[in-house]
Amino acid sequence: MLFNSYIFIFVFLPICIFGYFLLNKTKKYRLGHGFLLGMSLWFYGYFNPSYLLIIISSAIINYLFYLWMKRLQAMAVLEAGTINPELDKVPIYGVGRLKQCKPVMIFGVIVNLGIIFYFKYMDFFIENVNSIAHTDWPLMHIVLPLGISFFTFQQISFIVDTYRGEVPSYDFLTYACYVTFFPQLIAGPIVTHDELIPQLLDEKKKTVNFDNMAKGFYMFAMGLGKKVLLADVFGVAVNWGFDDVSSLKATNAILVLIGYCFQIYFDFSGYCDMAIGLGQMLNIDLPVNFNSPYKSLTITEFWTRWHMTLSRFFTRYVYIPLGGNRKGNIRTYVNLFIVFLLSGFWHGAAWTFVAWSVFNGIFVIITRMFRKRFEGLHPALGWMITQGFFAFSVAFFRADTIQDGVELIKQILYVDFTNIDVNILYAFQTPALKFLLDGTAITHSLPFIYVGIYYFLALVIVLGSRNSHELMAAYKPNWRNMLWTVALLVASIMSFSGISTFLYFNF
Repeated sequence: MLFNSYIFIFVFLPICIFGYFLLNKTKKYRLGHGFLLGMSLWFYGYFNPSYLLIIISSAIINYLFYLWMKRLQAMAVLEAGTINPELDKVPIYGVGRLKQCKPVMIFGVIVNLGIIFYFKYMDFFIENVNSIAHTDWPLMHIVLPLGISFFTFQQISFIVDTYRGEVPSYDFLTYACYVTFFPQLIAGPIVTHDELIPQLLDEKKKTVNFDNMAKGFYMFAMGLGKKVLLADVFGVAVNWGFDDVSSLKATNAILVLIGYCFQIYFDFSGYCDMAIGLGQMLNIDLPVNFNSPYKSLTITEFWTRWHMTLSRFFTRYVYIPLGGNRKGNIRTYVNLFIVFLLSGFWHGAAWTFVAWSVFNGIFVIITRMFRKRFEGLHPALGWMITQGFFAFSVAFFRADTIQDGVELIKQILYVDFTNIDVNILYAFQTPALKFLLDGTAITHSLPFIYVGIYYFLALVIVLGSRNSHELMAAYKPNWRNMLWTVALLVASIMSFSGISTFLYFNF
């Protein structure tokens, strides 16, 4: 189910909010959890009910690994003679990293990675084996389940944290709610157990909080507006451009590339805002996952602001275990490169993602090697280098093939400037702008005015406005914010004729 759909806004969300708080009002909190689990599974399986078998099986398997390690930890406590008479009522901390638990943890991680490999990379693997070994193995054409990378990584973190002795005792219903919590199920943020489960168990969060509800709808409206009114509009021009890269000239290639930068920004930022807003409606605080990355002055800063919980995952569970920056510069650079390479594969089974990750990994390493020189640059120059590099790198991220990515960059470097293609002009002639400007003298003399308005507005928003968590921190439930929320919701819902999925659903 999509956040930007009629059934979600007018059917799913009212039923979810009303049912959840009604059951909790009766103090039947486990029924409330069961209801939330059921709604989350409906949300996940709406387009393809077969997905439910995958996510339910994944949750059961990982919970069994969790129970296995908790049993080994409890036995270790008994053998050490440090049994607490209240042991069954409190979590067992500080007994992780047992030798007996390590094989279980490793096995659990391998199983999870194996699930991702099968669904996400099997055909990619077969294609490359056929190409290298000149074999003719048939492709399996496996349908990629939505959000599998997100909920699998979330469970890997749970398994590793259990091994480290950082996870208390949870029943399966609570764990299943944690894994399937619908606001962040499909595209993040990747939430750790200590961020979400204590909130799900907190009885103070079981009653309606009207301030949180108002704030939640405000954030949801902000995200929905970003997605529907901005990202999807840029997406029309971007899709046209990448469908036939070789026919683009410099002008259109630049507009398409910058347009994709805006599209992916507003698409992912919009999803993050909506997820946070939905969490607020249910009195759940989700972590910030997007923090104005286009304001970054270095590429290192950029990757601390974009998809922050994914960066946190790789830092905690890959970079630091590999040694982090504790074993000399060379080892640090190798560790950074491994993290970026894995990030590329995480985003998708294509060499374009690998190329994108390699470019970013190398540039991060170069920035770290010459940190003082980069920090000494004028802020404007540092910003232009950072954002210019990112823009060129996402040419490969978006392109269907590496050759298409190279071709797009070549079209720009040819500096063969022409008029803006009519397909791009039409993409930005949205009903709202046409209503305001159509028939005026300016549209006849300057037909590109529609394009200019959208690109200028996008630039102002990404550079000149406060980011979402700053807006939420300063939010006050007043008439002005209420009218702004309603206006955004109405304008977005009226644009649902062109409903599209979120870009990160593909990852």
